[in-house]
Amino acid sequence: MHTFADKKLLMLKPDDILPNPNQPRKSFDAYELQTLADSITANGIIQPLTVRKGDGGKYLLIAGERRLRAAKLAGLRRVPCVLHRTSELIASLYAITENVQRQDLNYFEEAFAIQSLINDFGLTQGEIAVQLGMANSTISNKLRLLKLSPQIQSRLLSANLTERHARALLRLPATERDAALDKIIADGLNLAQTESFIENVVNPPKEQIEEFKPTPIRKSAIGDIKLFSNSLAKLIGTMQNAGISANSRKRETDTFVEYKIRILKNEQATQLKIC
Repeated sequence: MHTFADKKLLMLKPDDILPNPNQPRKSFDAYELQTLADSITANGIIQPLTVRKGDGGKYLLIAGERRLRAAKLAGLRRVPCVLHRTSELIASLYAITENVQRQDLNYFEEAFAIQSLINDFGLTQGEIAVQLGMANSTISNKLRLLKLSPQIQSRLLSANLTERHARALLRLPATERDAALDKIIADGLNLAQTESFIENVVNPPKEQIEEFKPTPIRKSAIGDIKLFSNSLAKLIGTMQNAGISANSRKRETDTFVEYKIRILKNEQATQLKIC
């Protein structure tokens, strides 16, 4: 991880601190903010905010937006801040790392933050893994979560389901995920039950497959078809022996047998189709 140089402690006005445009955390619970504001009123801010120099005498927040919002609610005139001289990239990495370590981000916010490092700064997954102290496979798994629709993401979070619940849904086609999530939520499936359910959807048990096999054709039905075929052949033969120009043609598919009979009358062809 990059180091920070020239750290300095400042007491800044909350209005002089601008929110971090790359803040990975997107949602702030109003009740939790008010609870933190009450604590700040009673005890002050124990952990300083982290900022870097901006333009026009302003400062850009690196980490601590929740504390900043709560400080404004508490009516603080000044807040303690640690000033760092660093680049926007390092500030973004620091903000993500601090939130991950404090477990302040949900798993989708982590995924969006990682994706922003790729989009905004051109970092590779391997570089991000090194910077955040995560395995490369962990970064890949988190980015895969973004394949879930916003609606699915919102429902997973509202139901307090885990990242592994979300990853299990990724095994299904997009068109089947809503119905699967309906069942997971309605039945209160835990992780093991969810993974088992998804596995059964992806790879149905053998007995379940048997239920959908087509009913075999009865031998008696096959005999009836042969009897009809023989009778029709005899009828055509009788007509031909009587001097009538007649012939038949048979076509068979998986679902039906078709006989086409042609009888010439007054030099005009008349067709009779029997299925």
